[in-house]
Amino acid sequence: MARDILISVVITAAIQSVFGVGVLLFGTPILLLLGYSFTKTLTVLLPISISINLLQIVQHWAQIDWILFRKVLLYTIPFVVACLALVTDVKINVGFIVGPFLVFVALKDFSRRIGAMVQSLMRYERVYLATMGIVHGLTNLGGSLLTALVHAKKYGKDATRVTTAIGYCTFAVFQIATLVATAAHVRIDYRAHAIYVATGVAVFLLVDRLVYVRIDDAKYRRLFAAFLFASGVLLTYRAFAR
Repeated sequence: MARDILISVVITAAIQSVFGVGVLLFGTPILLLLGYSFTKTLTVLLPISISINLLQIVQHWAQIDWILFRKVLLYTIPFVVACLALVTDVKINVGFIVGPFLVFVALKDFSRRIGAMVQSLMRYERVYLATMGIVHGLTNLGGSLLTALVHAKKYGKDATRVTTAIGYCTFAVFQIATLVATAAHVRIDYRAHAIYVATGVAVFLLVDRLVYVRIDDAKYRRLFAAFLFASGVLLTYRAFAR
């Protein structure tokens, strides 16, 4: 068991417990910076992400936007699988594009003009969903684009988190299936991985009970916008700091 991975799991699991994404979105660049391979990073983070998302899905099953989920299956997942199968050990930097886009979407509630532009952009939903699949398959950062899309839908907090969670969970399931199918070689310490998953689940149960339930819808939308903004700034900084 690696202490640096465990610390990363605690931090990113806390974020995902509130917003539905985080373990892959932030855990991937963190572990890559720590020197782990892309494949190793996926094998560590994917089971944790799936475990947290499944708990969120069970909690608020009735709030899922099934229409959006079916579109994700149809237009996003094929690109996730195809791109991941091609680049299991290649690091591609798209943060300089995704980062500013997240900042832009985060500001939509503070500017009518930006809000109108975001709504206009989201009309091209099929293209957006396909692009999201490509980005996620190549970089594991598609969750950021998923959060931007869900934020634009103006759901309540439970619908926002669970719709994000089921999309994110589906990404992870198909990524694991792709890694198995392509026989991506990586040593797995099953005992350590079990500890990482248990830690992620424990963090979720704690954060969900002590933090999430105390946030009302209005405050959640502001927090979600702040989350998008911070994600965009961090991804942009990482992209240009190389």
